[in-house]
Amino acid sequence: MVKVITFLKRKAGMPVEEFQGYWLTRHPGVVTRLPGVRRYIQSHTRLSLYEKREPAYDGIAEVWADDTRALRAMTQSPAHADVQADEARFIDRATMGVIITEDHVTKDGVPPPDAVKSVAFIARKPGLSVEDFQRHWLEVHGPIAAALPGLRRHVQSHTRRSAYEAGRVPAYDGAVLTWFDSTDVMQATEATQEYARVLADAKTFIAFDTVSSILTREHVIVA
Repeated sequence: MVKVITFLKRKAGMPVEEFQGYWLTRHPGVVTRLPGVRRYIQSHTRLSLYEKREPAYDGIAEVWADDTRALRAMTQSPAHADVQADEARFIDRATMGVIITEDHVTKDGVPPPDAVKSVAFIARKPGLSVEDFQRHWLEVHGPIAAALPGLRRHVQSHTRRSAYEAGRVPAYDGAVLTWFDSTDVMQATEATQEYARVLADAKTFIAFDTVSSILTREHVIVA
């Protein structure tokens, strides 16, 4: 399957609680009318992040389709215009972005319903080919990250190779999705030697000055 990750910000002046409420209770009605939606998940940025600063994004949406043909049919359907019209009611579409990815699950645990889900968008270091970046990320970094204590689930979403055709440059080379039972567990993990090893390896292939990350709560709309 292929997965579309949409990263988004609310309309200017819209309260976060109003944005999250509309997104969760009203917007799924139009998204689920799209043909070929196999899974649909919203991940809302946790309110605690707003106490310190305005986060990079107010959340992400993940929509899965069987393949690129199904995805194309989804975006060409009449229902897609309804989705876009509804987005304009609560999303700043000028800053909204999308990457089309393939998932690689490196730790397949089952997080509790209120788990903390970290979403980090990453880009490869300058000069590193897409092939070498993806290979190292999956084959070398994946097992190191999967060994983190307290980690419930770990998924790498690699931007599809087709996104680079004809010299195109996607917004990100992928996203890292990690789940922990709580922020306390996550912070405890960051104090371990295993986390230091993850960070050291990440610096060998990720351009850290381009990383954008948020802490979220996941809402499964279509399982």
